[in-house]
Amino acid sequence: MTYKTIKLALLLCSVVATGTVEAETRTLTLDSCRAMALRWNKQLQMARVERQMAEDVRKAARTKYLPHVDITGGYMYTSRSISLLSDYQKGILGNLGTVTGMKVAEAMPQITNTLTEGLKSLYASGQISMETLQKMGAFGAVLGQSIQGSMPALVENMNKAGQSIVDAFNTNTHHLFTASAMLTMPLYAGGMIKASNDMADIAVEIAEEKGRAQENNVTYDVERAYWLVVSLTHKKELADSFLELVKKLNSDVHVMIREGVATRADGLKVDVAENEADMTKTKVENGLSLARMLLCQLCGMRLDSEFTLETKASEAAPYTVTAEGTPGYWDLQNRPELQMLSHAISLTKQKTKIARAGYLPQVGLTGGAVFTNPSVFNSFERKFKGMGVVGVVVRIPVLDWGETAYRIRASKKSTTLAQLTHDEMEEKMQLEVSQCNHKLNEARKQLVAATKNVERAEENLRCANLGFKEGEMQTTDVMAAQTAWLQAQTNKIDAEIDIRLSEAAMKKALGN
Repeated sequence: MTYKTIKLALLLCSVVATGTVEAETRTLTLDSCRAMALRWNKQLQMARVERQMAEDVRKAARTKYLPHVDITGGYMYTSRSISLLSDYQKGILGNLGTVTGMKVAEAMPQITNTLTEGLKSLYASGQISMETLQKMGAFGAVLGQSIQGSMPALVENMNKAGQSIVDAFNTNTHHLFTASAMLTMPLYAGGMIKASNDMADIAVEIAEEKGRAQENNVTYDVERAYWLVVSLTHKKELADSFLELVKKLNSDVHVMIREGVATRADGLKVDVAENEADMTKTKVENGLSLARMLLCQLCGMRLDSEFTLETKASEAAPYTVTAEGTPGYWDLQNRPELQMLSHAISLTKQKTKIARAGYLPQVGLTGGAVFTNPSVFNSFERKFKGMGVVGVVVRIPVLDWGETAYRIRASKKSTTLAQLTHDEMEEKMQLEVSQCNHKLNEARKQLVAATKNVERAEENLRCANLGFKEGEMQTTDVMAAQTAWLQAQTNKIDAEIDIRLSEAAMKKALGN
């Protein structure tokens, strides 16, 4: 084994040993227990997550003030193309030459007759000669034959030209592609957006108050468990002291029995008292073990963790808890539960504003670009082409059959319910503070009385022990004095713990 390996092993051993010593001698104070519980408690962690959720919702609500941009695209296949020409128009254009040729053939005899009659009238009036008449007649015949001879080619060419027009109007829109980028910005929404943002702010405040209420509950539970451990620790020490007293008395009585000064009945009585004291000690130790496990669970420690408590009930600094006001009129503004109910009232009022926005117009600005393929800007061209659009959208509610009115009435009733709940809870909280204040004053008086009783019980026990040694008192007198001393000490411990618990309850009731 090398030197570095030995050094590393010694270092690990020292760390383990140090950790073990620290675990065995760990000392906890009330503040450290509170801090550990606030860090570990799952309910508090959930409350923090809920607050973060409320923050995110509030941020989302803020975006309603800003313009939103959306990009969309799509593809669509159609079984039929868009047609700009009717079937009749397609038939006419596709047979344009044929129709024209038929019209010309039908009109040719009439044209020839009209031309012949015109030439004859010119000849009759002497405007042309016979020779001219014959030449023009021959020209007309040749022209007619020429027209008739070229008609098939003309018909074919005109049919082709007409069909080309029909083909040019073919849109070929079986495959349609679309794309758009649009910007939308609300200009006026009847106060709906502002009310939504106010609701998001209130939700954050409710989450904060909920977390504070949970912190108060955790702190109160930790303090109760802490002082329970302190109480049972003191009672265990008291049980040990009482057991030692009874054992000492038992030893003295058995010595006196051997010397013939005391009877066997006295010994049996003391034996029974010793057994009872031992059983009492066992019960206190079991209760202390359970209380320590409860405190460990609240603080997030292992249930078998070993620790000692730094503070004793009689040595702890008193709280500076004061209830301002008179019974029934305490200042409860710090109670998170009451604040949550106040925020709930505000929340219902914002819902009423949102419902009332149904009466008001809504105005929005839109703008963007739209692209299609095929495009319609250069016939139906198979290319992506688009155009920019800008517009204003106005929505004015006209008739909703009273829906908005019903929503407003329902929202106002929810506000009334929230206010009644708030008032009822405040009355109960006033009663709670009054009870805590009364219990705290009572606990302080009990401590004064218990302290005096301890002094008297100690003096009584001293006198009983002295009288027993001098043979003036019986064993039962000493046992009675010991029992009275135990009860007085127990009452004093309970009174000291009651003050601590009453102060913690008053602190919780006031929301501090």
